[in-house]
Amino acid sequence: MAVNQAAALKVGLGLMGLCLFGYIVGPPLYWHFMEGLAAVSHSSNTCPPCLCDCSSQPLLTIPEGLSNASFADCTKHDPEVSEDTEKNFADLLTEELKLREAETLESQQRADMALLEAKKIASQYQKEADKCNSGMETCEEAREKAEAALAAQKKLTTMWELRARQKGWREGVTNSRTQSQGNVQAV
Repeated sequence: MAVNQAAALKVGLGLMGLCLFGYIVGPPLYWHFMEGLAAVSHSSNTCPPCLCDCSSQPLLTIPEGLSNASFADCTKHDPEVSEDTEKNFADLLTEELKLREAETLESQQRADMALLEAKKIASQYQKEADKCNSGMETCEEAREKAEAALAAQKKLTTMWELRARQKGWREGVTNSRTQSQGNVQAV
């Protein structure tokens, strides 16, 4: 029984391996086979080579026996139709160019207006900056004059204080004479 099971297992694994091999290798082989078959079938049909000079031949050839000439008329070169088509095409191009020119002019006008507005605003800012600078210069001059006046006043105060000290004045001590004069003036 064990021999049958081992043989069955080998056969099963062999079949599974064969199926796996066919699954992996089968599709590419199939497509190569089909391409070869198609090449053989096309080579057996002998058709004349195609002439590709389409400008010298009409677009549609009518087999003999058909009497409908309207198809042949459609394929002939009609100078009036060509001129009309070319004229319409030229008119369309001219119209499109005019539209684009108008759009460009409008865009240019908007850009010019924006530039003019920006220049106007820049000029206003420049005027404000000039006013501010002028004000700052005036303030700076006034500050310098005030500092000079303060320095002069300090010198004068120092000189008077020095004279007062030389005459006997001391800070915090008042003379009885000045107090009595203050009382008399207060009354």
